[in-house]
Amino acid sequence: MTWRQAVLLSCFSAVVLLSMLREGTSVSVGTMQMAGEEASEVENRQKLRVDELRREYYEEQRNEFENFVEEQNDEQEERSREAVEQWRQWHYDGLHPSYLYNRHHT
Repeated sequence: MTWRQAVLLSCFSAVVLLSMLREGTSVSVGTMQMAGEEASEVENRQKLRVDELRREYYEEQRNEFENFVEEQNDEQEERSREAVEQWRQWHYDGLHPSYLYNRHHT
């Protein structure tokens, strides 16, 4: 073998080794990139789940408050109706039929 052949053979082997290293590095970089993407996907799913739980919690709180307000309004309406009924009974003079007979039925 001449010195030229030895140099060409060593250059060729160096090129082959470098290409193999690049492929290995790109594969390892690709796997690291995939692992990073998977980690970000897991993080995004966790954030979405937390957001969903928070939304459900506030929706439940809002529904409970709406029910509470509705019950309060119903109780106030009942007390008002009872007070009006008592006033009418107290002030009924007996000369005219009571309002119960004068109500329009719908």
